[in-house]
Amino acid sequence: MALWHDIKKTFSTANNLNRLIYINIAVFLFISAGSIIAYLFNNDALSLKILKVFSVPASLKALAIRPWTLVTYMFTHKDILHILFNMLWLYWFGKIFLEYLDQRKLVAVYLLGGISGALVYILSFNIFPVFSGMIPESVAIGASASVLAVVTAIAAYVPDYPINLFLLGRIKIKWIAVAIFVMTSVMDFSVNSGGKLAHMGGALFGYLYTAGLRNGIDPGRGINLIIDSLVTLFKPRKKMKVTYSRKKTDYEYNKAKADRQEEINKILEKISRGGYDSLTREEKDLLFRESQKKN
Repeated sequence: MALWHDIKKTFSTANNLNRLIYINIAVFLFISAGSIIAYLFNNDALSLKILKVFSVPASLKALAIRPWTLVTYMFTHKDILHILFNMLWLYWFGKIFLEYLDQRKLVAVYLLGGISGALVYILSFNIFPVFSGMIPESVAIGASASVLAVVTAIAAYVPDYPINLFLLGRIKIKWIAVAIFVMTSVMDFSVNSGGKLAHMGGALFGYLYTAGLRNGIDPGRGINLIIDSLVTLFKPRKKMKVTYSRKKTDYEYNKAKADRQEEINKILEKISRGGYDSLTREEKDLLFRESQKKN
């Protein structure tokens, strides 16, 4: 019970980037446990059935029966190297993403990028003749499309952001994103072509997402509203608590003032790196309120 309590506490206090990684790890451990049980009972079919519940099918008929797989597939991995590299890319580029955009946008890009990748994969398999004989058995798993959406979105948002690479030195993020896309989505296209098509769909969404932001449109607003509704629906209602305020001490007042000034300094530093447009709405509001106080 103590372990479960610690896990829940860790998840509840984590930021959205870490939560996405935790969910991926949890699903991977669940599928791995199922594979172990299947092996011990000499039942290979059990392992395949478990994976089938999470993977998105190319068949439209199968998708109609398992529509939830449009989301679950992007958290599903079977091999340790598959999840390892996906989570490393997500963590590295997710950290840069959160320097300029907020956590809600990160979740929106991850989810919608993954869904876009799944749709490109499904439509391609049902349109192009080369895949006609593979449709009944073909399924897709992995966070690659979602990760590529995050990589492309932030690379398009701050294309000149410098990254230090071992032996190569400082390289702009846009060139790293291009290299990742070519290596994972273009090279050896005939090998795992379904996965590569999904990568293309995720990358395309990431680019269009940033293009929308630059035009004053948040393409992820709708899915954020859906997530908010679900969280509100399942979140237990808090009991009303009556509290009595007291006057702050000089120490508390000065500490709060110092903390607020530190936050302002971070925002000003962010403006110097990426310009005013790199701020989140909350940061812009805070800066506006502080300017009003000084006036």
